[in-house]
Amino acid sequence: MHRFHFNHLKLNGKLTFIYIVCVFIPIILTNIVFYNVTTNNIKRQKTVDAEQALTQLKNELGMLIDDAASISYLYSIDKSLEEHLETEYASYDRYIESLNSIKNIFIRSDKEYKTISSAHIMTDNPTILASGNILNLDQSIYETDWYRSIEHLNNSYPNLYVTPSSISVIQKLSDKRIQKYEHLIKIDLNMEYVNQLMSITTFDGDIYFLSPDGQVRYSNNSSAQQAAQPLEKESIKQPALAITFEQIYQNNRYLGGWSLYGVLDEAKILSEVRQSGQFIVWLAAINFFIPTLIILLISRSITSRIKHILKHMKKVKGKNFKPVPYHSERDEIGELSVEFNRMIERIENLINDVYVADIQKKDLEIRQRQAQLHALHSQINPHFLFNALETIRMRSLMKGETETAKTIQNMAKIFRKSISWKRSFVTIREEIDLIESFLEIQKYRFANKLQYQITVEESLKEKLIPKMTFLPFVENASIHGIEDNPGIGFITIQIASEANQIVFIIADNGMGMSKEQLDELHHYFTEDESMGESVGMKNVYTRLKIVYGDAFTYKIDSELGQGTRITLRLPIRDE
Repeated sequence: MHRFHFNHLKLNGKLTFIYIVCVFIPIILTNIVFYNVTTNNIKRQKTVDAEQALTQLKNELGMLIDDAASISYLYSIDKSLEEHLETEYASYDRYIESLNSIKNIFIRSDKEYKTISSAHIMTDNPTILASGNILNLDQSIYETDWYRSIEHLNNSYPNLYVTPSSISVIQKLSDKRIQKYEHLIKIDLNMEYVNQLMSITTFDGDIYFLSPDGQVRYSNNSSAQQAAQPLEKESIKQPALAITFEQIYQNNRYLGGWSLYGVLDEAKILSEVRQSGQFIVWLAAINFFIPTLIILLISRSITSRIKHILKHMKKVKGKNFKPVPYHSERDEIGELSVEFNRMIERIENLINDVYVADIQKKDLEIRQRQAQLHALHSQINPHFLFNALETIRMRSLMKGETETAKTIQNMAKIFRKSISWKRSFVTIREEIDLIESFLEIQKYRFANKLQYQITVEESLKEKLIPKMTFLPFVENASIHGIEDNPGIGFITIQIASEANQIVFIIADNGMGMSKEQLDELHHYFTEDESMGESVGMKNVYTRLKIVYGDAFTYKIDSELGQGTRITLRLPIRDE
């Protein structure tokens, strides 16, 4: 029985094992931990938010009751109101007169407190008529629950009375021990405003307003509101997973002991988080099956290509040097294919070199001998050409044709320099001498039709450039630019330095070129491999690109009938 080793495991199995151990299981564990941490954080945050919301509601409701108690206090300390209520009126007019004198009390309270639905003063003074904010204390009021709740209390502070449908602040305004009549004030809060406070609170649960003895007096829970008898705190129906809060009013004579009791359903506030548990299961399934399928596909592509290379390797033993098909793959297997093909190519070349080396050596010797013969011929031909030109020049001088003799002398000078220059680079001074000789020949041809001007920066005259760099452009300007011009042709040549570059500019006032001709010429320079008609300029462009690369640039500006301007830029080199 073989001992298990990872080297025995197939590539598909290795990739799957790596994925399960290093990716899938860590993802599942991370999701579980993340789910638990998120649940606890959300529960904690919801609890804090609920407690803050309940505290805010407690403060707002307390302020609402405080406002009503403040009104009650204003009435209790108002001496004019006390005098009005204690006075026995002999006539209706006297009562109306006294009532008008205290009317400002009610107007002020109605304007300043909009959260109160009603504020009634009640008295058992038989001479006071019930009107507006003042009512008579009668038997029907004595039998009410709210009156019984304050019947035995004194008038030192207000008292809170709460029912499922109302919240009232009640305070006695008189003390029967020193006053003849009983007076009290009952202020009812605006329950629409109270219900609005309950509805807009961010506490997402049931809220109960508890009395000091633990009875539910008011709630936003409809079932608690509709109960026949007040519920006890312990009787409040709560969900299975309940989170409770209680905010107690303290340091308050009329609210002391009252509290807001809130109940949250944990399952409700965490319902969204609970639903994410199913999402984690689906995500885990997707994270397992889709990557596994991708790993199988990728591993298959890897193993199939490796087997293909192995198949070709075995064929090499039978001297079959067929390369492995390569489709520009950039991975390691693609590089392996490239190196394998290169290796078998070198092996095949080495084998071929052994058989053809002698034949190639003999062929090379034959070519060398032919080159020597051509070199001898090229040396003999210019010798006879120079002798012939010198004979013609001397003959022209003897006949007095000095202009013709000078032209022939310039032609011989051009031939001699183009052949005698053994080096590839010449100075700009030498290039300008050659250009002047050529232009003098052209002046002989065109007579007074051609004029030229050459300007060279003195510091550049000894700088080196490839030989015959500018001459082909001068030739093109004189022949193609000036020849068809009916007027006087003018050629200007400027050579200057700029930004460590040699700038050569040649301009003529010849026929010029159209945009289509310019595009065709640019395409001929940069892309066309044939030599074409402008062989001189094409030759210069090719040589300058070889010597300077991208450091060499050229620009041609021309308009039909407006002449042509050519600019060459070469880097300055001293060697």
